[in-house]
Parts: sequence; C-alpha cells; structure tokens
Amino acid sequence: MHQQTYTRFVKQLVINYILGSSIAVLGVGGILIFSTLNLSLSEINIMVSILFSSAFIMVLCEFYAFHKQLQPIKVILTNTNNTYTDFQKAFLHIQRFPILTVKRIIGPHLLGLSVPAITLAIICIHSGLLDMPFRYVFLASLGAVLIAGMHAFIEYFLTVKAIRPVLDCLQETTQKMYQLPLSINGDIIVSLRTKFLVGALFIGIFPVLLFSLATEVRFETLTLEVDFWNWGVLILLIAAGFSSFGAFLLFKDIIQPISQLLKGMQNVENNNLSPAKELYSDEFSQVIQGFNSMVQGLEERNETNRLLMESFYQTLSTTLDARDPYTAGHSLRVSRYSVLIGEKAGLPPHQLELLKNAALLHDIGKIGVKDEVLLKDGKLTDLEFEEIKRHPLLGATILDQVQPKEAMSPLIPGVRNHHERFDGNGYPDRLIGHEIPLFGRIIAVADAYDAMTSDRPYRVGMKKDKALVILQSGRGTQWDPEFVDIFISIMNKNTEHALSSAL
Repeated sequence: MHQQTYTRFVKQLVINYILGSSIAVLGVGGILIFSTLNLSLSEINIMVSILFSSAFIMVLCEFYAFHKQLQPIKVILTNTNNTYTDFQKAFLHIQRFPILTVKRIIGPHLLGLSVPAITLAIICIHSGLLDMPFRYVFLASLGAVLIAGMHAFIEYFLTVKAIRPVLDCLQETTQKMYQLPLSINGDIIVSLRTKFLVGALFIGIFPVLLFSLATEVRFETLTLEVDFWNWGVLILLIAAGFSSFGAFLLFKDIIQPISQLLKGMQNVENNNLSPAKELYSDEFSQVIQGFNSMVQGLEERNETNRLLMESFYQTLSTTLDARDPYTAGHSLRVSRYSVLIGEKAGLPPHQLELLKNAALLHDIGKIGVKDEVLLKDGKLTDLEFEEIKRHPLLGATILDQVQPKEAMSPLIPGVRNHHERFDGNGYPDRLIGHEIPLFGRIIAVADAYDAMTSDRPYRVGMKKDKALVILQSGRGTQWDPEFVDIFISIMNKNTEHALSSAL
C-alpha cells in the first residue's frame, strides 16, 4: 500500500518536472531565443547545442537534489518498522516538500542551466561562432531568472497537489496503528500573504518584464514593423498563458481547503462528526486545527449527552422495576432480546441503539397504572385489564413530554405499539402487519417471550421450548413472522454469551 503510494508520488513529481521544464526551458526559453534573435542556420545549431548541453547538466544537478529530498519520504513509505515519531518527522518533511521543490528549481535547476549556458555562449561569442553582443547574454540571464521563477511558482502548486495523497496515507496509517493524528500543530510553512505577493509578482508583472527584455533585443534586429507586432503578440500570448496557468493553480490552492471546510461543516450539520484532514501548510492549517478541536469538543459533548440519556433510561427502567418487584429485570431482558433480533435482522448500529432504549422503556407507562391493578396477585377483571392496556399510551405520553424531543421521538413508536398484533387485533391502535412500527414488532416478540418464561406470584414461568412453540404458533397472527423466526433461530443456539454482551 505504502510502496504504491510512494511510486505514484514519484511518478507524479517526475511528470510535473518534465512538463514544467519542457515548457519553461525548451518552450518559453527556446521560443524567446529563436524568435527574438536573428540567427543564421549555423548559429541556430550552436544555440540548440548550448541549450541541450545545459539542460543535460541541469538534469544531473537536479536529479541529485531530487534524490536527496525524496530519501526521507522513501524511508517512511517503504519501511515497515516505523515509530509514531518517524511518521511525524516524515509528515513535516512532506509538508515542506513544495518549498524544497522551489529551492531545487531556483538552485540546481537555474544554476545548472544558466551557468553552463552563459559560459558556453560567452565562449562561442568570443570565438566568433555566435555573432551577437555580450550584453545579450546578460539579458538572457535575466530572462532565465524570470522563467525559472515562474516555473518554480507553478511547480510549487503542482507539488502541493502531489503530496496530499501521501499525507493522507500517513495520517490513515498512524490513526490505525497508534490512534493518533499527524499534525504540524498550526505552524505556517508558507503564509497566504507570501503566496499572494509572489503570485501578484509573477502573474501580474512576469508578462511585462519578459516582454520588455525580449523587446530590448528585438528592436535591434527589427526589419519590418508588421514583423514586430506579429512577434510581440506571440510573446505576450506565451507570457499570458504562463501567468494564467499560475493564477489558476493559486485559485485551486485556496479553494481546496475552503471546500473541505464547507463539506466538514455540512457533515457536522448532519451529525457526522468527522475531523478534517490536515493537508495544508499555510494559515488554513490553523483553521483546520480549530475546526478539528470544535469537532472533538462536539464528540465529547455528544458522548456525555449519550451517557446521560442512557443513565436516564436505566433510571426510568429501574424505577418501574422498584414499583413492580415481580417483574424486576423484565425491561432489561426485553431490551437484550430486542437487540439480538435487531442485529440478526441487519439493523445499523444507530438503529440498534434506539431499539435498545425503546425496549428498556417499553413498559414505562405502567408507572401510571394504579398499584391495586399493577400489583394484583390474581387474575385481572375486564376493567382492570383495560386499565393495564392503557400503559402503552401512557408511556408514549410520558416520553413525549421529555426533552429533547428529537432524542425521545424515535423511541415512542416502540413504546406505543409493542402490544399491537400482526393480524390487527392488538392495542392501542389496532394496526395491521407492517403498519406496526418496526420497533413495536421486534419488542412484541421479545416482550412476549420474557413474559411467558418469567415467574409471577400466581404462576411459574414456562419452559423455554414451550414458549418458543407458542411464538411459532402465533407467527403471522400475533407476531411478525420474520422476527419470530429470527428469535427462534437465536434461542435454539447457545446464546448465553450473546445475551451477556448484547448491551
């Protein structure tokens, strides 16, 4: 995985370098030289030889610098025994790589090209092989500085884009191995101010300076005015194209972190608290760090709220058990059975959490039932049974009064409708089949099984096998057949471990 990332990274850098160098040196530089100077065929051959010889020396110098700069990245991405400190050092080195690229272009790239080219040109002029003033060499060196600067400017942003998959790979690795993020801790390697100032210099002034230098030479070899304007338009188009591409890259560099932050805020709005990846070395690194601190704070707050709500559910359930000691533990067991059914049915984790809590509170409405009815040892009269049948509605009413409503509302259907029958003869709403809410159908199976197998003052609980037979006989009439089948399959296996770990 890391080896592939490294290979793709190096490949992208090489492509960027070949394209940038070809456009800057052979493209812009070559066109400027051969369209500006009035050269004979032999002089053109000499100039081509000088350019290619100098370019070869430049490549050798830059290859050495490139290899040296890549070495720390290669080590971290190809070794398997890296510590977190190793990853952090490599992360910082990669963040600095665009600046190292600029230094490589301004140093080995510029000097490796310009020094040999100027030296060879002076030798050729001095020996009479080239017929031109020595000051053209000075003007050409200024032009080379301009072109190298613009090339470095463009290469910087291309390298920024190239390093992001590598940074992403390192962050995923350390998160997986050490559960720790990688960060430059808000440090600014290259400020936005510097980017805009350098951008303004090369985007705005580069075409004018390049045109002025070329014009200084062109006027001396001018034959017809129309030739000058044809030439001038060509040079301006080349310079403007170079500048426009640089402006586009600057824009992309600024808009990318903004887009990431906007997406992050949308995720937060949808309660998806994912931290933003730290891929930047300017002021946006501080913004991203602040955003991630906010996300971490929200995660901690949500976890605190979750624990508080869970404690609240447990307290309500325990309160009911204290009221009716004969059914102590019933709500907890129903909750466990319900979660097992939900897991087997493929419910996602957030739905399982809601199901667990709805099942914990499914009988909370019995708090509103009179003691003489709720705690009666013998058989209930019709009126007393009607009183008991009110508990789903009472439970729904109680939860509807609890704040925040958005936390309680997903639980209410399970509490209200866990006594509905699949054939429509249940209560309180006489819903039929899949009209019954999902949680209500699941809890109904779990509640019925625990009620049948639990001891009561007036009877001993059924054996497991007999309760399962009753569930089987009631599938499709009293209970949802899908969840009956799931529950029976669960209970026919050794579920002791599953029951102990379901909550």
